Amino acid sequence: MSEKDKIPQLLDPDASKFAAPNEAWRVFGIMSEFVEATQRLSAIRPAVSIFGSARTQPDSAYYQLTENIARQLSDAGFSVISGGGPGVMEAANKGAFFGKSPSVGLNIQLPHEQTSNGYQDISQSFRHFFARKYMFVRFASAYVVMPGGFGTLDELLEALTLIQTGKSRRIPIILVHEPFWRGMVDWFRTTLVSEKVISPEDLDLIQLIDRPEDVVEAIFKHYETRAFGPLASEHEMLLNL
Repeated sequence: MSEKDKIPQLLDPDASKFAAPNEAWRVFGIMSEFVEATQRLSAIRPAVSIFGSARTQPDSAYYQLTENIARQLSDAGFSVISGGGPGVMEAANKGAFFGKSPSVGLNIQLPHEQTSNGYQDISQSFRHFFARKYMFVRFASAYVVMPGGFGTLDELLEALTLIQTGKSRRIPIILVHEPFWRGMVDWFRTTLVSEKVISPEDLDLIQLIDRPEDVVEAIFKHYETRAFGPLASEHEMLLNL
């Protein structure tokens, strides 16, 4: 037996024969998600994306705080985008639904977990997380991040990374309820900055805010000298996320 014959087969030749055509066709499904969502969401600007835990209960202070923030944003003229599911997502959609501006849910198809909430003026469903995450960034004039778990942290850190690396325009990233987020922000400062894996000015991308009216004020303050929508150069940037 030659040395080559001793190398284990890492791929099943029969399986790969059928996988290639299937994966090629799947690309068209991904493209259709981008096209459909872009067309449906193009008229909702300015918009604010709100993130937080799907496990938050309606009697929770976080739920009520989120609903209040979303209602104030909606009445101030911002469409509100959430993940379309339960918990904080439902609270965000509910607050906006009863406000003056559209409530938008970007729903994800999951095997067991997510069901769509009933407070969506515009409901868009996705099979692919990355297509859905692109829409959160693409159409948001600000990020409001409520207390949450891994999914919330994923959205937060992706937004920070895109802005830090210049792949996305700078928008307000607001962490709501300072006691929940303080430990993480302190760790950013005492560990990430001190180890020089991020720059001190990267912390300026984050704002810690507690009161709903201050969230709205911070967003308006950011846009005092410019339009809510992307500038021409920023539009090109967003097309290349």
